[in-house]
Parts: sequence; structure tokens; C-alpha cells
Amino acid sequence: MSTPESGCIEIHPATPERWDDLERLFGPRGATGGCWCMWWRLPRSEFDRQKGDGNREALRSLVYGGVPPGLLAYIDGQPVGWCALAPREQYGALERSRILKRVDERPVWSVTCFFVAKEHRRKGVTSRLLRAAVEYAAEHGARIVEGYPVEPKSADAPPVFIFTGIASSFREAGFAEVARRSDSRPIMRYQIAGE
Repeated sequence: MSTPESGCIEIHPATPERWDDLERLFGPRGATGGCWCMWWRLPRSEFDRQKGDGNREALRSLVYGGVPPGLLAYIDGQPVGWCALAPREQYGALERSRILKRVDERPVWSVTCFFVAKEHRRKGVTSRLLRAAVEYAAEHGARIVEGYPVEPKSADAPPVFIFTGIASSFREAGFAEVARRSDSRPIMRYQIAGE
């Protein structure tokens, strides 16, 4: 899927033929500290136990399982960004979160995580991924797409603390705040036409 407004950025679902690209983007540290984008999917004890190679294999199983667990952004054929996206119930740790608990019982797709290659940060990749995530979720029946960004106190917040995205990127992509149970953690939604 390529988004017309994205210029040279192309966005594609993370399918098995793109696993090597995802692995290259995440690098030997699995994006951050062996996470491999499994933070929201696993109980903390399991996440910690399999940090690194175990989490890598868990993500690989998802990619090869037939339903892409997210989207990859490319510039000039090179992977530069990742966005995790799935129906909320697939994220067990998110479902157990006190601060990010469900706003209501309506079904939502959740955008839970981003990773952008260092040299491409602060260049709009996250906003492009968000718009593509809404489009992809809508194509798969979603009526609401939800995100859990941070509202950093400083513009220089380290990337490790903003892996869920920043609220300004969500606003730029058309998301609106629907709840906030912590000063720095809004819950934001994009209502797809018809909802």
C-alpha cells in the first residue's frame, strides 16, 4: 500500500516476504532492548523471559502467521519505519493496563508501537504510518483506530520513551483525544466514516 500524499515513502503490510526488511530495520537489538515489538502482546514475565531471540521468534511467528502484525515504511526501497497495528484484543498487556484500559466496549484497532530508523526520525514517517494504519484498518473492517501516545514534557524526549508515538503526530493524522488517565498518556481515536 502506497499512500499518495507520502511522496517517496511507501507503506506495506509486514508479510513473510518482508520479514528480512523488518529484521534489518530492527537490527540486532530488536528495535529497543530485545523488544521485537512484543511489549503489548505478552505478559511481563514472558516478555522478560524471552527478551531478545525469543521475542524475535514470537514476532516472526506473527508475520508468518498469515495476518500482518503491522506496517513497514520504505524510502527508496529501504525499510525506514514500523508501526504495530491489530485489533486491541490481540494486545494482552494493553488489555491489562490500568491507565490505558478500554474507554468503552466498542471494537477498536490499536496502533501500539513505532520504530523509525535514526536517520529518518523527525521527518514525518510516523504521521505517514498513522495515516496508512487508518487506511489499512478500515480496509479490514475497523470503524475506530485507537492509539496511546505520550505527551512528552520535552521536545528532546529519548526515543525509547516515545515508542507509542507522540500525541502531536496523532493529532496531525486526524486522531482526537477521548480519554486521559495520566498527565502524559492520552488515549486517542480516529473515527472512520460510518461509525
